[in-house]
Amino acid sequence: MNQMSRPISHHEALIYVMVTLSAVDRAMTDREMEMIGRVVRQFPIFADFDPELLVAVAEDCGRRLQAANGFDAVLELIAETLPERLYETAYAAAVEVAAADLHVEQEELRFLQILRDFLEIDKLAAAAIERSARVRYRRHVPGQ
Repeated sequence: MNQMSRPISHHEALIYVMVTLSAVDRAMTDREMEMIGRVVRQFPIFADFDPELLVAVAEDCGRRLQAANGFDAVLELIAETLPERLYETAYAAAVEVAAADLHVEQEELRFLQILRDFLEIDKLAAAAIERSARVRYRRHVPGQ
């Protein structure tokens, strides 16, 4: 079976979400890559995933993204693979990576919007996930 056409696991689909978010602005930073590793180590959904496979999965996603219509194909693959109960988890993972640099680029915001629409994430759920990340990554209180 062609590597590009093989099915992926739900773990891989979640990693694809994070790698795609990181790659949309054409600059995958060290902080973003570290955050992807942290999500894989800390989110309970990855408890049965071998973290040694992370680099290979990320590289596979990168190859898929570079193919013709790669972005759309990766989104379709994510949507086909992930069970609906993991849609909000996927969105939360993407928001974690976006927040890693403490500055979200326009391309990343656009990807989050596309992901929300593609996975039909409820607006209130998305807002709660985003707010939670803002609170966790706040550096200081202005005026103090």
